[in-house]
Amino acid sequence: LQTSYEQLGSDKFWHALGASLLRELAGFSIGTMLGLVLGAALGLSHLFFRLMGPSFNTFKQISLFAWIPLISVWFGLSDTAKVVFLSLAALVPVVVNTCDGIRGTPQALLEVARAYRYTRWQTISRVVLPAAVPSIFTGVYLALIYSWLATIGAEYLLVAGLGIGNLLIEGSEHFMMDLVIFAMLVIGGVGCLLNALARRIERHLLRWNAAS
Repeated sequence: LQTSYEQLGSDKFWHALGASLLRELAGFSIGTMLGLVLGAALGLSHLFFRLMGPSFNTFKQISLFAWIPLISVWFGLSDTAKVVFLSLAALVPVVVNTCDGIRGTPQALLEVARAYRYTRWQTISRVVLPAAVPSIFTGVYLALIYSWLATIGAEYLLVAGLGIGNLLIEGSEHFMMDLVIFAMLVIGGVGCLLNALARRIERHLLRWNAAS
């Protein structure tokens, strides 16, 4: 409790938390945008799915931490390397859920679209995407959680700069278990807040999607 009180009153802690959250936001945004594009391409194009689907299925089986040696060689130990690592963490769940949501559009809805002679764009915008929204948001939600967990892993393994992961390292190296436990509680607390925020946005979007 004493360590928590000291840390919460320290500018260093808030700068470290801000640095971690900025990395998380950057990696999550990049990974999500790329994931939505790639997932939509895989879901909407049968040719692209046949060409790239097997390669992506192989890619997603590779452990995220197996990329760290290559990332550290290509980008060093800078913030850029951390953001690339977080982007990979966010990319996979978004691609998988976007693709599955689009390809899982009920046939009955597609038959109705054909009966009304919808163009391909009308079918995609009015039928396929609304039907895929729950699955797409599940992917975005998972990306938000995975990218936060990956933030701590990146700061712990790609050591450089400020971050909550560095608090863990500092506590471990100096045998300060109070500092380690405080950092763990902060990581869990931020994760809970991100989870609650994502769930609230999800409920709002699903209500809007149902109403439209």
